[in-house]
Formats: sequence, structure tokens, C-alpha cells
Amino acid sequence: MKKYNVAVVGATGLVGQTFLKVLKERKFPIENLYLYASARSAGKKVEFDGKEYEIIELNEDNIRDDIHIALFSAGGGTSKEYGPKFAAKNAVVVDNSSVWRMDKDVPLVVPEANPESLADHSGIIANPNCSTIQVIPALKVLDELYGLKRVIYSTYQAVAGSGQKGIDDLEANLRGEDSKGYPHKIAFNLIPHIDSFLDNGYTKEEIKMVEETRKILGLPNLRVTATCVRVPVRMGHAVSVNVELEKPFDLADVTEAFAKKEGIIVKDDVKNNVYPMPLEAAGKDEVFVGRIRRDESVENGLNLWIVADNIRKGAATNAVQIAEELIKREIV
Repeated sequence: MKKYNVAVVGATGLVGQTFLKVLKERKFPIENLYLYASARSAGKKVEFDGKEYEIIELNEDNIRDDIHIALFSAGGGTSKEYGPKFAAKNAVVVDNSSVWRMDKDVPLVVPEANPESLADHSGIIANPNCSTIQVIPALKVLDELYGLKRVIYSTYQAVAGSGQKGIDDLEANLRGEDSKGYPHKIAFNLIPHIDSFLDNGYTKEEIKMVEETRKILGLPNLRVTATCVRVPVRMGHAVSVNVELEKPFDLADVTEAFAKKEGIIVKDDVKNNVYPMPLEAAGKDEVFVGRIRRDESVENGLNLWIVADNIRKGAATNAVQIAEELIKREIV
């Protein structure tokens, strides 16, 4: 098997460390590995697959010209500045920030839904928002079978979605200390505020879910709305998804279609208290779907409960899956 030179930009962060874990677990074909981070982390040693690597300071002079794939998770500012510089040296950048997602020339990809769009890349590919990623496989199934008319999201997002500082705030609150990153205490609380508020009263996180869903599914006129809430859970996002479909459906057929879809695990046996939960999704790469039931208040209405590990499938794993698709389709 051909091997590839891979760079991880933001290698010391929560997602960057998970990139390395996922690359190892999935036996990604790596020839050379280059780990980049800020100047304050330069020179630190990181272990990967039995070998020790030194963190390289991220600056233009240190960008290698033999990199095939660069996995970015270092914030929007870094991605905006350095993504094009890596791409200019013929690396394919898979970026985890929001900066490129709605660029019309940048594919926004969930491999279970729109891998064909990778063929249109010009050196940069965007990884969607964590909450968007986990709902897309199920919505793709429903769109192909019945057509989507309207989607309503209510999210329950873990503190790990804020990175290490979110985890630190939760743990500090449990010790009786105030939050440093969140505007309120998150322990024993819910905060309906993720990212900044816009003039229309929505947060950027909510608008991301709306716009990204439309782009990934290729449905620019799909009616979508969202309310995003931070919850005192360490790892794993949950999303309540209310869907109106264009055509009538049978619940058994819907459940069977989900069970057959790669990347989805159905957990829906309410008589035995079986349904998706963040604790069970932690450390997994799949999306878990349950509480599958009709919304009897509208014609062709359906309710779903979708849970995933937001750092793995919601970030690192999806990016690595994109890289795997690039190799499979021989476009890297």
C-alpha cells in the first residue's frame, strides 16, 4: 500500500491529539508525520505509534514541501493564514475550523453523505461543525428515501466542544469555582448560548447548522432552524431532530434503512431502556440513532435522537475519513 506524508497542525490541542489517536487506530498509511503547533509548544516531544516526534513551530519557513495531507485544528485565524500556504505546496488541507465551510469553492464533506464533492477540491476541504456532522448521515438516508421538507434541531452539546477550556470550566465549577470561558457556571446548569449572538437573535453555532446542512445535502432551499445549548456533559453531543418529510413513511422501513447505513448504529428499544447516550458514544466513531418515532402533530413528521462523540466523529474521525476518501478516490 502506498504511504503518505501527513501533517497535523494544532497537534497539541484536544482535537489534534485525537487526530493522532484516530490515525493510529485506523492504521492510516503514514510515511512521514509532521506535527505543528505554536512557538510555545515547539520542541516538545509527542509519541505516536511507538515513535517520538518533536513539535515543529508553525511558521511559513517550516512548511515542508513533501506533505500530501494536512489535518488542521488550530483555530480559524491559523487556518485562514496557513491553509492556503500548505495548499500552495501541494498539500491537501482538511480544516476543522469554520473559516472555509461556506466558501463556494471549498467542499464541505461528511463522507457518509457527499464524498463525491471531494473531486472539486482546490487544495482545501472543510470539516463541518461537530453537531452538523452527526445528524447528516441520518438526514441523507431520509432525503434519499422520502425527501426533506423541514428540519428542526435542538442540541445538547458537551463542554468538550469548547476544547480543553470547556472541560476545565466544568471541573472548576464542580469545585465551587467560577467559569473562566463560559459566561455562566455550566455545572448543574444549561447555557443556551454557543458562539456569539447575531442581530437576528440566533447564535453563530445555530446558523452554522442551518447553512452547513443545506450545503452538504445540496438542498439550498431546505427549511432548517436550530437552538444550540451547552450542557454539563464532558464528552458527546446529543441532538433532538424533528423532520418533516415530503412522502409518507413506515417506521420499520426508516429504522431498517438507518441500520443498513454505514456509520450509523441504531439503539432504539425503549421497552428495555435502550437509546443513545453520550457516555456510551464516548470513544466511538459511529453516530447513534434512537427514539425513532412519528411526530403526530404534522403530516409525515418524524422525531430522532442522535448522539455522537463530538471530538471523534464530530471532528477528528470525520477529517481522517475525508483523508481516507481522498486516497480511495486517488485525488491526493
